[in-house]
Amino acid sequence: MSSPSNLFECRWHASGRLLEAYLLAQLLALGALCFLAVSPWVALSATALCLAHAGWVLPRQILLTHRSSIRGLRRDADGWQLWSAARGWHSVQLRPDSLALPLIVVLRYRLRGEWWVRSICVPADSQAADVHRRLRVRLKFSRRRWLAPE
Repeated sequence: MSSPSNLFECRWHASGRLLEAYLLAQLLALGALCFLAVSPWVALSATALCLAHAGWVLPRQILLTHRSSIRGLRRDADGWQLWSAARGWHSVQLRPDSLALPLIVVLRYRLRGEWWVRSICVPADSQAADVHRRLRVRLKFSRRRWLAPE
């Protein structure tokens, strides 16, 4: 009887569906500002905040064009690691509230030395179907998946 392998690696690219959902949410937020009975300065400030949010989020988490964008996950003897062009492979602790569904995987993680939790969305259209399925299975059934990196 062989033991299961602890080695796993997957990467992903930008998702068209995630981009569509984000742009729809932005459109609804900006459209709501048109119907609110607020002063023009408040509406202008809220519009500027929406556009600033888009400027920050789009390259880092939606389009994955920024150097700090997380584009890979791996599991080896050292534990779970995420990959970005800026940092390469770096150890993380996956959180128990991570979610693995057929259409989307939400990775919740914490970096070493930080107390706040970060998130990554990995939609099904950002990977080949079999890779996305293997990622979901690995997250659901991996032993010791919530341990902090050593």
